[in-house]
Amino acid sequence: MANNSPSIALVLNAHLPFVRKPQYPQFYEERWLFEVISETYLPLLRMFRKLELENIPFKVSMVFSPTLLAMLSDSLLCERYIAYLDNQIELAQKERRRLAGDPVFEPLADLYYTMYSRSREEFEDLYGRNIIRAFDYFSKKGYIELMTTAATHAFLPTYSDIPEAIDAQIESAIIAHRMEFGKNPSGFWLPQLGWYQGLEKHLRAYNIRYTIVTTKGALLGSPPPFYGSFSPVMTTSHIAAFIRDAGATKAVWSETEGYPAHSVYRDFYRDIGYDLDPRYLGPHLYGVERGYTGFKYWAVTGKTDNKRPYEPSAASAQAVLHAHAYLSDRKVQARAASYWMKERSPIIVCPYDAELFGHWWFEGIQFLEAFFRAMSRKDEENPLRLVTLSEYLTENPTCPQSEPEFSSWAEGGYAEAWLDGRNDWVLRHTRKAAERMRELTIRFPNESGLRERILNQAAREVLLAMSSDWALLLRSGKSADFAARQIRESIYNFNHIYEMLSAHTVETEWLTSLEKRNNIFPYMNYHVFAPKK
Repeated sequence: MANNSPSIALVLNAHLPFVRKPQYPQFYEERWLFEVISETYLPLLRMFRKLELENIPFKVSMVFSPTLLAMLSDSLLCERYIAYLDNQIELAQKERRRLAGDPVFEPLADLYYTMYSRSREEFEDLYGRNIIRAFDYFSKKGYIELMTTAATHAFLPTYSDIPEAIDAQIESAIIAHRMEFGKNPSGFWLPQLGWYQGLEKHLRAYNIRYTIVTTKGALLGSPPPFYGSFSPVMTTSHIAAFIRDAGATKAVWSETEGYPAHSVYRDFYRDIGYDLDPRYLGPHLYGVERGYTGFKYWAVTGKTDNKRPYEPSAASAQAVLHAHAYLSDRKVQARAASYWMKERSPIIVCPYDAELFGHWWFEGIQFLEAFFRAMSRKDEENPLRLVTLSEYLTENPTCPQSEPEFSSWAEGGYAEAWLDGRNDWVLRHTRKAAERMRELTIRFPNESGLRERILNQAAREVLLAMSSDWALLLRSGKSADFAARQIRESIYNFNHIYEMLSAHTVETEWLTSLEKRNNIFPYMNYHVFAPKK
């Protein structure tokens, strides 16, 4: 039965590209994972535990990308995360000694010592190095709705004419999700919110019920959505497309106007890794001369190099104020939508990258907690309830018909971010690899043993090369050399396998080494790239 109260759905996309380098004793880019475990995933779980203990109701839809799941469940990376925390704790102790007696900065060094020590205790002792199981616990309790996304977060519209590549991304993701959580997902996050007409048929073939599209793509749909962004639309293939709310997006996501840009919050970019003597920091930077350490002592302040020291108490208070303002604005939206949506409950869909909270926006977890606490208080005049996307869809199974238009949430709203002069070369190679992988499934339809192993590894390499993250890094110039190497390595590995299969040879030792390095998707079956009959 439908509930006519207006609803709000918070959706967090937890994703990182696959980075695992066992051939090195330590590798700087593996820190991407370690940083977000410490600053986003463990703090989220900490918040969930606190709210549950205090009987504060909360609901959130969470996407766990297959690449992130693979890294979180990898024993080598878990071991390296513990070593990373020990290294961070050691740096925090050095900083406490360096700043001893400083009334402004010594407390900040203490903050990081406490943070990393607590992360170590929780990860090792409380969760037994398995935080996936912890999130699954909250899913089973009904607080979290679990979703999946494409296997390696590929930007799907650029492969729309290679249906086997689309199916491989979807099917591999569903298998990975099922192996970790024991059930198939009903919701699918579109990487970069990249949608094109025809994608819904692929999703429906795998029993996906719903996804999320951009405001722009929805409003340009055919016909335009009757309720704007306040209701999902139903495609002809019976996939419900929820529509991202523009106001909620701008409030949190905008780098210039959003909450994280407030002057009192911690500045992400000002890090002691760029301020202090490299000789002092050397043991803590994984072999690079300059880089982020995670120790940041300055507030955003403004567009100036003369930053003010970070004040955690002031930032925390501001996060609470922003949470209340955010909720107030959503209630104004809901009241206006309810006025003309007499026969249907409006929903405000708020999707974000999970890593925004805590990692990029240090106070983001406090913002979320304050939001959930404020939501728990009854407001008879302006009712607004938290829902998951599937919960809303169950209550409102009939949605207006519409076919969203091609779109993404990247700059410009289309595919420019993956097709400019800095990264357009990538697509030529990844598309060719996908086409050749399809060809291999036709040439070798029923293999076993060593040949099956090498075909499975070929499929993994194609999927890894298709990751949309590398092209974005190439475009931004951040870690561009590393991103280019990742793509070139996967393409080289695939082409080498293709040549071996064409010559009817297999370099067993090379294959074994590659399987150990790129061990993602252990249940891979190369037939995911086979043409559907």
